[in-house]
Parts: sequence; C-alpha cells; structure tokens
Amino acid sequence: MAVGNVSSVKEFILLGLTQKPELQLPLFFLFLGIYVVSVIGNLGLIVLIVLNPHLHTPMYYFLFNLSFIDFCYSSVITPKMLVGFVKQNIISYSECMTQLFLFAFFVIDECYILTAMAYDRFAAICRPLMYQVTMSHQVCQLMMMGVYVMGFVCAMAHTGCMLSLTFCDGNIINHYMCDIPPLLKLSCTSTSINELVVFIAVGVNVIIPSLTLFVSYTLILSNILSIHSAEGRSKAFSTCGSHVISVSFFFGAAAFMYFKPPNASVDDDKVSTIFYTIVGPMMNPFIYSIRNKDVHIALRKTLKKIFLLK
Repeated sequence: MAVGNVSSVKEFILLGLTQKPELQLPLFFLFLGIYVVSVIGNLGLIVLIVLNPHLHTPMYYFLFNLSFIDFCYSSVITPKMLVGFVKQNIISYSECMTQLFLFAFFVIDECYILTAMAYDRFAAICRPLMYQVTMSHQVCQLMMMGVYVMGFVCAMAHTGCMLSLTFCDGNIINHYMCDIPPLLKLSCTSTSINELVVFIAVGVNVIIPSLTLFVSYTLILSNILSIHSAEGRSKAFSTCGSHVISVSFFFGAAAFMYFKPPNASVDDDKVSTIFYTIVGPMMNPFIYSIRNKDVHIALRKTLKKIFLLK
C-alpha cells in the first residue's frame, strides 16, 4: 500500500485517563490489578483447554480463541495506559500506528468470535442431531480464519487511511491509547475518507454480527421454550447464559462508544472504551467458567496432576 504521509509529528503525548494527580496512583493499582487478573484468567483458560481432551470441542475451540484475543488486545492497551499514571506518556508515531492496527484487529476479531460462538450455540441447541457435521473441525477452522481475515482487512483499512493523514503541530492525544477519533482531531488535512471508512467498517462490523446474534438467539429462545422438561430448559439456558452476558457487555459498551450523541464528552469515550478493552477481557474468563462444570472438572484434574508431580 502506498503511503503519502509527510507528518512533521514524530511522537504523540497520551494524556491518559485523568489529569487529576490524586487519582493517578489509585488508578494505577486498580488497572494493574485488572490487567494481572485478565492475564492470569485468559492464559489459565487457554492452558486448561489445551491440557484437557474433554474440552476439545467446538464450543471450547472458540472459547480458546476468545481468551487468546482478550489476552492480546488487553496487552496492547493496558501496559501503555499504566505508564501514563506514573509519568508523561510519550508514544512514537510508528508505535502509535502499530497500537492502532493491533487494537482494531483484535477488537474486530472479538466481534466475530462472539458471533461464531452464538452460531455454535444455535447449532448445538436447535440442530443437535446435525451438530457434529454442522460444526466439524474443518468448519470451525474456516470460521476462525474468517474471523481473523475480517479483523486484518478492517485494521489495514483503518491504519492505511490514518497513515495517509498529515499531523503538523498538534501531538497531544486526549486519550490513553491511539484510537481513531482522537487522532482524526489532530490531523491538519481532510479526514473525510477516514470518516467514511469508519462509517462503513463500523456499519459492517455491527450489522453482520448483530443480525447473526439476533437470529441465532431468537431461534434458540424459541427452541428452548418448546422443551417440555424443566431440567432441559434450565440446561439450555445455562449453556447460553454466559455468552449472552459477554455479548451484552461487549456490544453494549461498543454501541455507547460509536453511537453516542454528537455533544458527548471525551471522558465518556474513555469510560466506554475501558469497558470493552480492559474490563471485558478480565470478565470473560469468569463469565465462562464460574458456572461451567466442564471447566471446574478440568481445573480439578489439572491441579491434581500438578500436586501429584510435586
């Protein structure tokens, strides 16, 4: 891709989450704790899925990828954010564009992996007799390939358009990361193409997952309500409950970010992005494991093996 960037700006200053000195240290320890829990939770879930053969199913294949994506994109954002609480947070132009690309890549991956998981639950509940065929290993691999391709294409589009902009004098980003809206405000050239790309990308990455999620869960709910056994309904609801919570958390925060009123403050943007970039990756391992008997069994087996080895 040809890039015509002639920016005089070689580095940016990230203002961070807040400028209040009395909040810097408490927030540093708060988000450090969140990040540590997120890393341990997601890597722990990845290890459990790899080590336990009874978790080698489509549902846990997608959960493995979700945990990997959550670990990666929280690691792209949080460490740099933590720096801003203890000193002036300077990021080079190339590091900023890299962070933008990786953030866009992983956040779009998250949209589609949650969509793939919804389809998997639809196949398991509404077409149980055809489940092994519908969600074969090859189909799951193709779906994951599609997830990562969509993330790569959209991230390349956003980053390529950003690289074509010129940043002349302003280098202070009123955010804790290199996100698209605050960067567009600093450009001294027209951002109309970038805004069009954002509009198209957000539209595609919201409409396709939203329609898939809506149709999947409408059919799932209809199927569950037709189950005569109370135990069967309870089991089906518990199977989908975790995913519904995760989807609501992620898409709710993202919708607040991108469909906010025009007069919304920058602080509102920061708060909403915190939920789906930092808090969400921490919550997902707990959402999918607290009431999950398979994960509990896998954890007990793994801990037993570790203690026996000692």
